[in-house]
Amino acid sequence: MKSLLTVVLLIVACPLVRAQAPPFERKEDVIYARKHGVALTLDVFAPKGKRNGAAVIAVVSGGWFSNHGDIDGAMRAGFGEEMLGRGYTIFAVVHGSQPKYSIPEAIDDVHQAIRFIRSHAADYQIDPNRIAITGASAGCHLSLMMGVTGDDGNADAKDKVAKTSCRVQAVAGFFPPTDFFNYGATGKSAEMLIKAGPFAPAFDFRERDRLTNNWLPVQEEKRKEILKQISPIYHVTPQTPPTLLIHGDKDFLVPLQQSQIMIEKLKENKVPCELVVHKGGSHGWAGITKDEALIADWFDKYLPKKD
Repeated sequence: MKSLLTVVLLIVACPLVRAQAPPFERKEDVIYARKHGVALTLDVFAPKGKRNGAAVIAVVSGGWFSNHGDIDGAMRAGFGEEMLGRGYTIFAVVHGSQPKYSIPEAIDDVHQAIRFIRSHAADYQIDPNRIAITGASAGCHLSLMMGVTGDDGNADAKDKVAKTSCRVQAVAGFFPPTDFFNYGATGKSAEMLIKAGPFAPAFDFRERDRLTNNWLPVQEEKRKEILKQISPIYHVTPQTPPTLLIHGDKDFLVPLQQSQIMIEKLKENKVPCELVVHKGGSHGWAGITKDEALIADWFDKYLPKKD
């Protein structure tokens, strides 16, 4: 399983660039937040040619593992060439990774990254109202969570970043989990992910006991509440941004059904959306970088450059 996970991470961690890509400038390890004494970072990739003023956040996450080294793996795979070539500035965001941090904490981290990027829009020469997000597998799950749970910021906060919106204007990505209660079929839980194997720590929800000061697993009812909170499908509204999903019909890890039911929910709410099914595709496939053009087209459509 570890070797399989490594392959998934290298193939789908996030869309970035390789040596033959259009000329770009890279700024590494920009600190967007700190928590528990640890710095959270992102890398910025800006095209050296003409910029279109829009930003793409690439969520560096596979199995809710996230680390800076995966950025270079995605670079070697060739992700990001299409978007850099069209003038997008890409922000590769590393979140607090499992096994140390669980999914709700990763969600908070990516929200914070969006606030940071928007609050520094002028520094990065981007339009704060033209920000998209993308990822694959866990990275796409987190991207969807940004789409459905973005907010306008805390107007009463003293910190400039905390006052800033974490909304995105478009979402696109590959094979995301969307409903942990109906995983592959109605009423079937995602036990293969949440109770065993390398993904389980991401679902290890704990809270501090006031008497002992120990961190203890949450009770079952609370656990169900959290699983619902982190399932994108339960948060869709008519205000959810336009969403594109790409999914293989032979995916062994995340069933195609997860994208299908998400698209159904988006359509119910009249949100512009589309599902592209890759025939014969598993959890990643040969030539997957070519599908980045579909994502770039989606962002071109829903992040139009303003005159």
